Amino acid sequence: MWAASCLASCCAACACDACRTVVSGISRRSARIAYCGLFALSLIVSWILREVAAPLMEKLPWINHFHKTPNREWFETDAVLRVSLGNFLFFTILSVLMIGVKNQRDPRDGLHHGGWMMKIICWFILVILMFFVPNEIISLYESISKFGSGLFLLVQVVLLLDFVHGWNDKWVGYDEQFWYVALFVVSLVCYLATFSFSGLLFHWFTPSGQDCGLNTFFIVMTLILVILFAIVALHPAVGGSILPASVISLYCMYLCYSGLASEPRDYECNGLHNHSKAISTGTLTFGLLTTVLSVVYSAVRAGSSTTMLSPPSSPRAGTGKPLLPLDKADEQEEKEKNKPVTYSYAFFHIIFSLASMYSAMLLTGWSTSVGESGKLVDVGWPSVWVRIVTAWATAGLYIWSLLAPILFPDREF
Repeated sequence: MWAASCLASCCAACACDACRTVVSGISRRSARIAYCGLFALSLIVSWILREVAAPLMEKLPWINHFHKTPNREWFETDAVLRVSLGNFLFFTILSVLMIGVKNQRDPRDGLHHGGWMMKIICWFILVILMFFVPNEIISLYESISKFGSGLFLLVQVVLLLDFVHGWNDKWVGYDEQFWYVALFVVSLVCYLATFSFSGLLFHWFTPSGQDCGLNTFFIVMTLILVILFAIVALHPAVGGSILPASVISLYCMYLCYSGLASEPRDYECNGLHNHSKAISTGTLTFGLLTTVLSVVYSAVRAGSSTTMLSPPSSPRAGTGKPLLPLDKADEQEEKEKNKPVTYSYAFFHIIFSLASMYSAMLLTGWSTSVGESGKLVDVGWPSVWVRIVTAWATAGLYIWSLLAPILFPDREF
């Protein structure tokens, strides 16, 4: 017994030392990766609790205080929302603390990049405390999450537009025939993929013998937008490029597919899954992994965007050289004083806050009224409409990015 106790103590000490080693190894460059890892961990915890926490939550009197105990799906959804709320509060608090950080000499810069052991402990405590919060607050958070999720999708669209325009400007800036050919080839591939994808959508979601007018409308509307993108971009007055138009076209068609694939499994026009009412573990894992990659990319991209996230003192914000030259000593001293941050820490954490809401909606089917779709990731009519409306918003923002400089020539865009 004494030997076993010693062995357990040694194992615990080794585990603590390993954790401290990992945490201390997080450098300034890897901090963003660490935040992404913490967010991915929150999704894994949500998924696990959704599967195993229901029996325990049924016995908690401050949660199950109903005259009639709700079904198992209600407790599964509630567990996901409580973890999401803890995650949301964690990143929101960090975002508020990081408001106004402009240079690396700010003490809060160290908080953003360091103190990982304390931050992990705080995150864990917040998640635990959320299971003592009244149901009314969780219900309110669920309602707010629907709007936060829509805002997160809108941020994704803005980041995509920023990326595509930057990609096009970089290749055009080389001003060489090779890069112009590359632009044409990539654009052609994107358009071929878009129209091929649309053919598959007609095959999957408009089966013969069924009245699938809504699905047909979604697909045809997306094709009309694809053609409109090309017409507007190539108009002589606009002088746009075909590359952004082709990439946005493919993205809109993907959103259309994503929305149609989120239709209920028993819907007669959803022929993709052959009306299966169950989902395999592999498909569920793939859906969750796709969600993780999506939100992590958005957060990392948000943290490195050059147009909307850089603080005024950041070199990415377009600050120029001083009017009068400084000698080397003064210049070195000036650099030591400033050390501007390269992205907005506050906005970076806000992205994770919104992503927490979005992932909760995905894992709960966008509603607490779950039935057969309660076991599915991102399935249900609310998810369908969110994706379709996001595709239309993407189209509107892209066309606006082309027309705004013409409509308001005196303003910078």
